Amino acid sequence: MGTHSAVLPDMSTPLSSSASSGLVRSIDAASAPASLGLRHGRFEDAQALFTGSLFVSITMMLFAQAGLLTGSTAGVAFLLHYVTGLPFGAIFFVINLPFYWFAWKRMGAEFTIKTFVSVAMLALMADVGPRFIHIDYLNPLYAAVAGGLLMGSGCLFLARHHSSLGGATIVSLYLQDRYGIRAGKVQMMIDCTVVLLALAIVPFDRVAYSVLAAVIMSMFLWISHRPGRYQGN
Repeated sequence: MGTHSAVLPDMSTPLSSSASSGLVRSIDAASAPASLGLRHGRFEDAQALFTGSLFVSITMMLFAQAGLLTGSTAGVAFLLHYVTGLPFGAIFFVINLPFYWFAWKRMGAEFTIKTFVSVAMLALMADVGPRFIHIDYLNPLYAAVAGGLLMGSGCLFLARHHSSLGGATIVSLYLQDRYGIRAGKVQMMIDCTVVLLALAIVPFDRVAYSVLAAVIMSMFLWISHRPGRYQGN
């Protein structure tokens, strides 16, 4: 995985993941009466889910070109893509399937359906995106910083509209909703663990940049994604 062309020749990146929007409608507000939260219209939800998925797909392309990777199920999908050569988007979509049952039981139908749509859009954008954009030179430090912030912004868009990018994000948002544990903390631990497991495959310097990106994204969510911030608005 020394060069981006060898790692992800036909896809946008791993995501992490990879996995997903401080909350105009926080995940913890999802369990509160509808009257206590700020509700969004269908058009607002649609544009937020599309924009969030797009931001994360751009991060995938940056990571792919810089030879970086990410955490969560996207990171697992990236490693499987590297080992098998199968399209990242397809692997990412399939890996997330088992998590929908948990999401349906714990987070509700609306969250699960929106998450399914977001994951499907990201999977498609990740595989199709490189056909529309290419960067001739990309410093890995820049990719880590910009990618971490873009991914954090994309996940924040999704969470504010009661969605996620599946996998570990579902678990982290559930723990925030149920036990008040910041989603950013959980996501940071999961992402860094997945990235560190890639040491056997990815050069150390790329792993270090990938950890930096995971920390930046998680710190962004930790600061911005606070339970109950928008309740009562």
